[in-house]
Amino acid sequence: MSSGVPVLEIGGSHVTAAVVSPSTGVVEGVHRAGLDSKADADSIIGELCAAAQQLPLAKGLAVALPGPFDFAAGVAWYQLDKFASLYGHDLGQSLRERLGLDQVIFLNDAEAFTVGEWSAGELRGLDRCAGITIGTGIGSAFLASGRAIRTGDTVPPGGELYRTTYNDRPLEDWISARAILTRYAELLGSPPPRSTGVKEIAELARAGDANAKGALVGAFEVLSDALVPWLERFGATRVVLGGSISGAFDVVADVFPFPVSATADTEHSALIGAAAHYQRSTGSEN
Repeated sequence: MSSGVPVLEIGGSHVTAAVVSPSTGVVEGVHRAGLDSKADADSIIGELCAAAQQLPLAKGLAVALPGPFDFAAGVAWYQLDKFASLYGHDLGQSLRERLGLDQVIFLNDAEAFTVGEWSAGELRGLDRCAGITIGTGIGSAFLASGRAIRTGDTVPPGGELYRTTYNDRPLEDWISARAILTRYAELLGSPPPRSTGVKEIAELARAGDANAKGALVGAFEVLSDALVPWLERFGATRVVLGGSISGAFDVVADVFPFPVSATADTEHSALIGAAAHYQRSTGSEN
């Protein structure tokens, strides 16, 4: 296990620590813990360090996490609910100091997911492909020979689809957990029970609830429309979906006019992709 890369995968409500071999895609020593993303900065960093300390850290640490984040500098720029207390904080420096590390390498979680799918999942070995993660928001990555393309006119700004608009509104107003819940309430004509999430809406859709299916299909039709021009410009031959909403893929699979599939495991793919990025960045071998 010590020959692998130690990785943290950070979400809005969890942190997963594991040791990963990029060459084989083997993920070992997995530790998953809850994470309070609305806590103060010191508490969040403490939770991240506690997770990292479950791993052998002699090689440093790879960290996959969502933006907005300066991945090269290791500085957080979150302003909304989740991780807002880290705004402007040099997370890289804090982790290096508290964990006694020489290097901490950061990667966007959607990019890590997509690289992992290219290494060991639905996108394995494809020349040009894309990955989309959908949950609280939208993450994306466009890969050429397994490497993310972030510049040029064939990809969205920074390679990030969430920075685009649809009918003059931010894309995440149409396709995100919030957007799907909002649309479902509109179709119902009243707010759904407080316990209702996208998972519950998907279950209702499978059971024949027309409003639930309409909310999901409408959201994914927008995603499809938004993606088509970028896929054509980039020359992507396949798309993989990840994130919490990918569990509803069976309900909406027919809306896509291009090859698309859902991941078998978003979290493991992100861990594998982060380890591969670490290996590339450091020139290390496993």
